[in-house]
Amino acid sequence: MTNIVLNAIVIALVVAVSWRVLRRLRPSGLVWTTVLLLVLTLVFDTLMIAVGLYVYHPDRILGVYVWGAPLEDFAYPVVAALGAPALWEVLGRRRAGAAGAAGAAGAAGADGGTT
Repeated sequence: MTNIVLNAIVIALVVAVSWRVLRRLRPSGLVWTTVLLLVLTLVFDTLMIAVGLYVYHPDRILGVYVWGAPLEDFAYPVVAALGAPALWEVLGRRRAGAAGAAGAAGAAGADGGTT
């Protein structure tokens, strides 16, 4: 399996799992976050590849490079830009629900049960 196929599968799964949360978020925030992460990936992946920190097996990539970074590297920031806000929303909702339940239980016990 090539990296681009694996990346497409992962992006499709992240979008499918997080679609309900993503559609409620402002598109401009997602777009700007994605653009920023793509630019950072472009700069730092190119530098890391140039100094030899990692290399790619030529049979696993398409061979299309953007300023020294293989095209497949740009799937990771897209997944992060889509997955992180969705995860933040879901975990924040769970934390708020747990805090609300704990607060309600604490309030009931704080009045000594006189209500």
